[in-house]
Amino acid sequence: MKKILCAERPDWKQTAESLGFMFHTIDDEPYWDESAYYQFTLAQIENDLEDPTTELHEMCMDLVDRVVHSEELLDRLSIPPAYYDMIRTSWLEGHPHLYGRMDFSYSGNGPAKLLELNYDTPTSLYEAAAFQWGWLEQCIERGTLPRHADQFNSIDTQLHQAFAELQLKRPFYFASMKDSVEDKGTTDYLRLIAEKVGIESRHIDIEDIGLTAEGRFVDLEDRWIPHLFKLHAWEFIFHEPFGAAIAECDTQFFEPAWKAILSNKGALPLLWELHKGHPNLLAAHLDPNPASAVPKGWVRKPYFSREGANIELQTADGLIVKEDGPYTDAPFILQEFAPLPKFGDSYTLIGSWVIGDQAAGIGVREDNSLITKDSSRFLPHLILD
Repeated sequence: MKKILCAERPDWKQTAESLGFMFHTIDDEPYWDESAYYQFTLAQIENDLEDPTTELHEMCMDLVDRVVHSEELLDRLSIPPAYYDMIRTSWLEGHPHLYGRMDFSYSGNGPAKLLELNYDTPTSLYEAAAFQWGWLEQCIERGTLPRHADQFNSIDTQLHQAFAELQLKRPFYFASMKDSVEDKGTTDYLRLIAEKVGIESRHIDIEDIGLTAEGRFVDLEDRWIPHLFKLHAWEFIFHEPFGAAIAECDTQFFEPAWKAILSNKGALPLLWELHKGHPNLLAAHLDPNPASAVPKGWVRKPYFSREGANIELQTADGLIVKEDGPYTDAPFILQEFAPLPKFGDSYTLIGSWVIGDQAAGIGVREDNSLITKDSSRFLPHLILD
């Protein structure tokens, strides 16, 4: 695993914007960064990332099955009791899912260490699936990369297959928050895939979804929403007024309600209890005193947080790094600290995607901090032996 500096394509911004990738720059700082790329060997990809992703995903599916059958475990995850049956039913009835992402600390040597599970809202999906693949193809065409360069990336292909297998005959609505350019770009990408496999699709802002007196979700024209992809986390929905109507409604939700189990950092201690000592897992347990100082060599994370918010860590040599945020209303875990590898001035995180139930590709994020945030840069990668 190497970081290789390279020349940017002179027209990459125009290319991005022509494809609807409008969040390539955030607050005048680069989000997409092709001034360098990460180079892996095929063995690193297959043995250290793809195979562990497959195994860990199977462990996650087993965990969901255990949790839905145990009110004690649902309670440990701070899921509101009113939603136990809905979550259980969504799993037992086999409600389909599309994707998941695992975040790893991996330096190119030794086992990748699982830091988090992201199985509900698909941050960085478009960049990983489509734009970095376009970068690779165009750079090969222009002669700036060798013709035998490859990428661990079948995300787009497998998403097409996953949507096709749904065999939906009614309109599929894709919803994101009204003011989020990034979320709209992600849902537009998924909409495009749905349309390519013959599914009629429509966009709706989450704030514009209505609920009839009969408990049916509708759009602004009072049309029924039969299938809904909502780029809005289940843990938020559980505490919003319309959430109580979901269990009895006739809308099919993506991702399904059982994803609330895996989008919860309380799942990490449960995985550790079930598979203690697994080479890709880190020790983790409930934090009994989240107001105390973080012990050396540990990371404190809230059950519910996004993009590094409210995470605090202390390295083995006493360096304390923390990010503020709004996620203070749920339990915290302590997880063994696995430092992100440093390449130059940047700390690097690997996001490994599962589409359907198959390991499908990776995305690489960089930050000048040990905590990866929403502003962290996305860099392309390739495989070259």
